[in-house]
Amino acid sequence: MGKAKEALLYMREENGTVRCRLCAHACTIAPGARGLCAVRENDAGTLRSLVYGRVVSRAVDPIEKKPLFHYLPGSHAYSIATVGCNFACLNCQNHEISQYPKLHQGRIAGEAAGAEEIVAAAAASGCQTIAYTYTEPTIALEFYLDVMRAARSAGLGNVWVSNGYFRREADEQLVPLLDAINIDLKGISDEFSRRVVGAEVRPVLDSIARVHAAGVWVEVTTLVIPGLNDSDDALRQAAEAVAAVSPAIPWHVSRFFPAYRLLDVPPTPIATLERAARLGREAGLRYVYVGNVPGGGEDTRCPGCGARLISRLGYAVRENRLRGGRCPDCGATVDGVW
Repeated sequence: MGKAKEALLYMREENGTVRCRLCAHACTIAPGARGLCAVRENDAGTLRSLVYGRVVSRAVDPIEKKPLFHYLPGSHAYSIATVGCNFACLNCQNHEISQYPKLHQGRIAGEAAGAEEIVAAAAASGCQTIAYTYTEPTIALEFYLDVMRAARSAGLGNVWVSNGYFRREADEQLVPLLDAINIDLKGISDEFSRRVVGAEVRPVLDSIARVHAAGVWVEVTTLVIPGLNDSDDALRQAAEAVAAVSPAIPWHVSRFFPAYRLLDVPPTPIATLERAARLGREAGLRYVYVGNVPGGGEDTRCPGCGARLISRLGYAVRENRLRGGRCPDCGATVDGVW
């Protein structure tokens, strides 16, 4: 069982309270209480991470599943997760583990695991990267930084799948060890974000901009939920927000399926996703993908001539025509880590 390690990024305040500085919630936590993530606890004035060395899930995944389409396509990532999350998304597909402490009277599930063991398992499985995914990786920063250091020493990449709600203090520690990240831009309005995920939008947009500026490869995903974030205005504004950071950032508009507390909302119509993709391209984004839908919406096309360069079926790469990061037909450079 992993020990309750002292957390990074917090301040001691009066009367034994602490203020967490890890994510944008900036929780003020009384003695004996936990933050909104339910995995960081005030132990008599010392903030402790309850998930250090506690892995609840691990698997070998295609990198495309993250989804990361412009980072080592066709490779595999050794994916790990701990319990807990600083969001409470009504549609969470992984709520059994993301909300585990809240659903089980604060209990912390997970098997004991060390950084070196995880890296050895990743290397033995033939993976080129370790992915910190399934739940929000920010809330396990102390543990994941140790894993990331070990991975970097072993020549493996580090990729995050994140809601982007971390503060600048966190990414200052994270960025030197991070190779790629997919950030969920769940919606563009605070009204939607507060209602569906329990957060605000600006910290997510700020994280996208900061991490991209630091040189990390960034992709963005928006799950399009009927009746909630699927209007033309909402989709256009989301695309414009991404394009304002860089038109080279791939934008994944993914199909929603009923889950968790949104079981009464129907799956996203294909036409809605096609509309979202069109709005993304009109906003100036070079690479827009339609996710969770069979067909050609996940193929990579040349930003210059439009030729199909990477063909995908589900999470599998069927053909990769890129040559040194360039289109073999017109010679245009294709943004990414190839």
